[in-house]
Amino acid sequence: MIAKALARIHSENTRKDPLPAFAIGDTVKVSVKIREGTKERLQAYEGIVIARDGHAATETFTVRRLSHGVGVERVFPLQSPNLAKLEVESSGHTRRAKLYYLRDRTGKRAKLRNKARVIGAKVLVPETAPEAAVPTDKG
Repeated sequence: MIAKALARIHSENTRKDPLPAFAIGDTVKVSVKIREGTKERLQAYEGIVIARDGHAATETFTVRRLSHGVGVERVFPLQSPNLAKLEVESSGHTRRAKLYYLRDRTGKRAKLRNKARVIGAKVLVPETAPEAAVPTDKG
C-alpha cells in the first residue's frame, strides 16, 4: 500500500522531458525560468557541477562559478518545473564524488582536465606484420 503511494507521488513529480546525462565535473549551462510579476523570462547560469545529492524526486545538483572574482554556488532541484534547459558544455575528469576542494582554488588551479571522449564507433587495430615475415617452426 505504501509502496504504491510512493510510486504514485514519484510519477507525479518526475519531469515529462528528461534532462541530458551529466556528471560531477561537467561544465553546464542551466536555463532557469524567472517569474517577475506577470512576465516570465529565462536566465542562464553556467558553471561546474561540484555535487549531486538525493535521488528520485528530491535529487539536486550544485553548480559553482566565479562572478567578479567571487565564488557563487547555486543548488538546483533536478525535477523542478522551473528548470527549462540544461546543456553540457564540456566534461571534466574527476576522481571524487564531491568537488568541494574547488572552493579553495582560484585561477588555473580551479580548472579540471578535459575528459577523454571516444569519437565514433570505429576501433583502430594496429596492422599485423605480413605473413612472409613471420617465422614458422615447420621442419
